[in-house]
Amino acid sequence: MLTTLVEHGVRDVVLSPGSRSQALALAAVALARSGALRVHVRVDERVAGFTALGIARESGVPAALVCTSGTAAAGYLPAAMEAFHAGVPLILLTADRPPELRGIGANQATIQPDMYGAWVRLGVDAPVPGDADPAVFASLAADAVSAALGVTGLGIEGVAGPVHLNLPAREPLSGALPDSLAATPGAAPMAAPAPTLRVPTGARTVVVAGADAGPDAERIAREGGWPLIAEVVSGSRFGDRLVPAYRERLRDRSLTDRIERVIVLGHPTLSREVAALLARRDLEVIAVRRGGERLDLSGLAVDARRIEVDGDPDDADWLAEWTRPTADTPPAAAHAPLDRAGLVRGVWDASGPHDRLLFGSSRLVRVADDVLAARDVRVHSNRGLAGIDGTIATGIGIALAADLTGVGDGAVRVLLGDLTFLHDVGSLLLPADEPSPRIQVIVGNDGGGTIFDGLEVAGTAESDDLDRAFYTPQSVELAPLAAAYGWGYLRAETPAALADALAADSGRPRIIEVPLAR
Repeated sequence: MLTTLVEHGVRDVVLSPGSRSQALALAAVALARSGALRVHVRVDERVAGFTALGIARESGVPAALVCTSGTAAAGYLPAAMEAFHAGVPLILLTADRPPELRGIGANQATIQPDMYGAWVRLGVDAPVPGDADPAVFASLAADAVSAALGVTGLGIEGVAGPVHLNLPAREPLSGALPDSLAATPGAAPMAAPAPTLRVPTGARTVVVAGADAGPDAERIAREGGWPLIAEVVSGSRFGDRLVPAYRERLRDRSLTDRIERVIVLGHPTLSREVAALLARRDLEVIAVRRGGERLDLSGLAVDARRIEVDGDPDDADWLAEWTRPTADTPPAAAHAPLDRAGLVRGVWDASGPHDRLLFGSSRLVRVADDVLAARDVRVHSNRGLAGIDGTIATGIGIALAADLTGVGDGAVRVLLGDLTFLHDVGSLLLPADEPSPRIQVIVGNDGGGTIFDGLEVAGTAESDDLDRAFYTPQSVELAPLAAAYGWGYLRAETPAALADALAADSGRPRIIEVPLAR
């Protein structure tokens, strides 16, 4: 099975040690030794799942996961859910007890077939080796790659996502590997060209780019001559069609009442103004599918795969009204204390086209969406479900994939809040015998979950209840935590110190702590 995955383009396996999966693990290590794939070992399956998610996010190629039976398989569920909603290809290989040991109270046996339910493109409970022709397993592996990539006939055409192969095995669970174990790396299968919807110019249109929209949103806006509303996590926040201070413009009825059509790419999640726009039933909404669910807040949206623009731009005044400049914010003094806006600007300004930037789902990403100007940066964020799960692990996966694909001297940066950091602190545990990812984890530390300041609960709950149930104040010392895991550590309290920390290259993963006022 693993050899077929390699032959169909899989390059990375993230495995967690366990008994029932030992044959798969040994085969993976042997193939890695020959250079056919890369193996990354993580003791925590949730960390493993998000590491694979980060690899697949950056590379676009399915990453495979290997674990033993029981609760180990359940650890993949958060990453599988995110992959489903974000359209990221994953292949989950879960070892299991054979059918005769299911449902009778056998050790470490649970109900694994179909355990990921609607969140996978394909789910198969495979036969036990020896009970079926070996060719069956090669066919399953090939089908898994095709389904994960959204190849026609499996899953949702043109839309990537997770796949689950449940692999029961009987004892003995491993033995001597065959001398013939080898695989020649091949190319991943290509999905059939996505159906194209041709959109004519003429209607007053705005283009909305949410998470994972990528440069295609900027292309459509440029070709149509339309204003581009691009969330900071879209990877589309560049070009001369970009709408500055888009929330303010979306609150201007003199503009929004004249919109006739909205073209949406990616998954917009960061503003209520965009959500309200997409829920309007008087507009033509065309949404380009990215993940497992269509985007249809109004109940009338057109579900598209790819868009081409027909005609030349014909309404320069419409574009000019949306893109008129706003007043510039003066830069902070180099030695003044950093606030949130200064932190996100510092990281943004230090990043360019060769870098990778991952935003955690914390208060900082909303500040960034408010204040950051146009810049061509490759941006990632787990906004499929907007959770804080596995943010560090996702960033490490992105760094591992970026290193493989030749980013060169580019930096991989993860910008997140302190609770998002602590939620995934186990991801800092990296094997000593694997190459260290080149990554900076920048922690805006305000001592708790201040994102709740902007929610209704802040105006209704008692102060003590807010602290206990929502803000969850913390006073963890990050410097010794970094040292315990073997990471570098710097503390930056001013824009100048932050710039120096981001520019420094220690040759190992680093945590940069930025203290922020509550």
